[in-house]
Amino acid sequence: MKQFFITATDTDAGKTFVSCALIQALTKENKVAAFKPISAGCELIDGVLINEDAQLLSEFANCNQTITHINPIAFKEPIAPHIAAKKQNIQISLTQLTHHFDKVKSLNADITIVEGAGGWRLPLGQSSPDSLPLGGKEKLNEKNKKPTYQFLSDFVKASKLQVILIVNMKLGCLNHALLTYETIKADGVDCIAWIANCASGESMSNISENISELELLLPIPKIAQFDYIDDVDEEGNEVSFNQKIDLAAQNINLAPLFV
Repeated sequence: MKQFFITATDTDAGKTFVSCALIQALTKENKVAAFKPISAGCELIDGVLINEDAQLLSEFANCNQTITHINPIAFKEPIAPHIAAKKQNIQISLTQLTHHFDKVKSLNADITIVEGAGGWRLPLGQSSPDSLPLGGKEKLNEKNKKPTYQFLSDFVKASKLQVILIVNMKLGCLNHALLTYETIKADGVDCIAWIANCASGESMSNISENISELELLLPIPKIAQFDYIDDVDEEGNEVSFNQKIDLAAQNINLAPLFV
């Protein structure tokens, strides 16, 4: 059973688009489950908070999951999840994430695609004193000591997920990509591939040169390059999200994911 975590160099880098394209490509021969542990920015429908990204994942995965099974922790406001949680006087914990992920793993899917939120170092909030190592409570009370934080990356590390890095192709992407990759590796996590994604309709200057540089700088294979696809083609026909996903899925080299 393969489990991949999709992260990106920043927010709005196209994690959901890439995740859906990967799922589309993988479901041709596999049972694929989706998991988006945390989301912020939801619509309340029939008493359930529905995140648009999670809803899209549910449409492409083929394990008959409910939306709350795919996205168990959801907040209405489109803000940093740990801030949304704090405003509701609740705490996001690694124990919660692991519990929800265990439910997804119980499906025994061939492959599970886990979509992150934001970038690699997404804060979950301050650790509770009880979750700190011995002496943690005293450390929190020491003068000028900052509290300990937990991050979504801690969950990825604990779950031993393999990471696919999405590089948002825009000015600054070389620095963002290298820093993110180096941090993933420093965390002891296996980053196995990267994808160049043009998430914006504003084309990056010298994009081919930047991609060539990243292919030299990142010591992992590039498995796809997604150009921006407009909502209307050259002939004036509307291009649906599903059509975009079909086009993207056809251009993914899946082989490095199964080495």
